[in-house]
Amino acid sequence: MTDTPLRTSPLHESHRALGASFAPFGGWEMPIQYTGGGVVAEHTAVRESVGVFDVSHLGKALVAGPGAAEFVNACLSNDLNRIAPGKAQYTLCCTETGGVVDDLIAYLVSPEEVFLVPNASNTAKVVELLVAAAPEGVTVTGQHDGFAVLAVQGPKSAEVLAELGLPTDMDYMAFADAPWNGTTVRICRTGYTGEHGYELVPAWDDAPALWARLLEVAATHGGRACGLGARDTLRTEMGYPLHGQDLSLDISPVQAGSGWAVGWKKAAFWGREALSAERAAGPARKLFGLRALERGVPRAGMVVLSAGEKVGETTSGTFSPTLQTGIALALLDTAAGLAPGAEVTLDVRGRSLRCEIVKPPFVDTHVR
Repeated sequence: MTDTPLRTSPLHESHRALGASFAPFGGWEMPIQYTGGGVVAEHTAVRESVGVFDVSHLGKALVAGPGAAEFVNACLSNDLNRIAPGKAQYTLCCTETGGVVDDLIAYLVSPEEVFLVPNASNTAKVVELLVAAAPEGVTVTGQHDGFAVLAVQGPKSAEVLAELGLPTDMDYMAFADAPWNGTTVRICRTGYTGEHGYELVPAWDDAPALWARLLEVAATHGGRACGLGARDTLRTEMGYPLHGQDLSLDISPVQAGSGWAVGWKKAAFWGREALSAERAAGPARKLFGLRALERGVPRAGMVVLSAGEKVGETTSGTFSPTLQTGIALALLDTAAGLAPGAEVTLDVRGRSLRCEIVKPPFVDTHVR
């Protein structure tokens, strides 16, 4: 039995030319960082100027047909009726027991068309579940290799796009389709960094030319190509969850503090009864932020202690280049009665690391 080969983005050779180091992620071989700076330099570029990411490993799926938006709304957690066509929405695909199959972005094109962007490793499952539930006349089509996704993030991101003749004046979570270089690119005011930014969705084969031009212009603004290493440190500083760590089949949106992405008043969505019951009763554990009070870097899976007793476990952890200290997300037992401002310790390979409980984000957000 052989392992399934890792998939690669349409920019793979471009990454090699930039001296990228690669690692497996969600079944794909993706750039983690580039020569000439590394994670900290790439992270800082996004916070201070602009960074350009290849996130083409993200899934793509199209739900189309009469009542497509109504169908999606009866399946996924958030309420599509809260937004109008031309807007995007963060939402969750849950199980009937309240676990999270995936978190994703839904682009509402029209009542008859919804474009979905799930996480790489979960795309097939999300599509499978929607196909099985789709009513007659509604089609669900996986388009993973049909489109690339490029993220342009940072305070100078709008300037970069403007120099390419692309629209930048849409509201947060709004999108537009625009011509570029003889093709059409979808531009959305979204991102995973906490900075003003955009995600561009070109056709797969059109991505290399767009990537090259974005990097050329970004360089004139002090920007650079950024890998998934900086993407992780940036999202952790914002307290954004990573599926498989901070959200999962075993970590519900109620526990993870993602209840804002649930349309509680909707008549139906997958997991509604279980999640409503957990919300009413109160979750047994909740996701908090931890900020190290001394030298040390938290990682996922570390035991959290209070007065020598285990009260939880970290789900994500890293060194914050912005704060110059260790930070983490952790699921803490609600029975322990802990709240922001309290001090706990982490067991870091047998060494105690003092941390303060905080409410994310760890740094100011500038998404709007």
